[in-house]
Amino acid sequence: MELPSALYLPTDDGFTATALTIGPWDRGLQHAGPPAALLARAAERAGGIDGGQTVRLTYDIFGPVPVGPVRIATRLVRPGRRVELVEAVLDAGDERPLMRLSAWRMRTRTDGLPAAVEGAAPEAPHPAPAGVEDSRRETPGFFSSDVAYHRALEWRFAQGSFNAPGPAAAWTRPACTLVEGEPITPLEHLLVMTDAASGISAVLDWGSATFANVDLSVGLHRPPRGEWLGMDATTVVGDRGAAQCSAVLFDAEGAIGRSSQSLFVEPR
Repeated sequence: MELPSALYLPTDDGFTATALTIGPWDRGLQHAGPPAALLARAAERAGGIDGGQTVRLTYDIFGPVPVGPVRIATRLVRPGRRVELVEAVLDAGDERPLMRLSAWRMRTRTDGLPAAVEGAAPEAPHPAPAGVEDSRRETPGFFSSDVAYHRALEWRFAQGSFNAPGPAAAWTRPACTLVEGEPITPLEHLLVMTDAASGISAVLDWGSATFANVDLSVGLHRPPRGEWLGMDATTVVGDRGAAQCSAVLFDAEGAIGRSSQSLFVEPR
């Protein structure tokens, strides 16, 4: 089976989504991970701090993103030499916003931290229950299309499973690029992956319940590094049709930040 080489193909005024963006609920709708990564790419390119680091990404998901053409508009909300806020908005060509990203970016220090700061806190243990080499490969059984979002990443589970309820921890490696003709960056990889935190830690059956997130927040204390990134995720369902998913994000060196999602829950 030959897969597309990228999640998106560039066009004159935007991008066209490939089949690798297809989500689990409808073949005509994208998983939110790929457009989240595309918005992060746009925000970093629109920023005015050369070589800066993106430290917080907050997404509002106004509606499902169709598998097809998309466009992104950006603006620098709060410019600055040390700290800036960038907004990126995605639509499907009709100017109706479907996803919005607010990204705080900061200047990157190249001279290290003062001695009083370095070593102020002891190094935390790695949050992954097991390393990549000790984790098992797995493919989810709930996607209706064989070529869909789950094929965009190689999945290795250190704990839990795609196909069983409960908390889970998984490593991922990109199986494609974000935009055709460009190497995928670690931050783009992280955003392709992180929206799936509520999927790998689902506590409800995919066939009987819908649990779609309306937002995604990611906070990073340092940039992700390396080809393997991971998350340790837990979902808690309330008794009034809402749920919350939280995850610790990590790379081979250790923790890099956290994510959270608010989910709308109802019977299918």
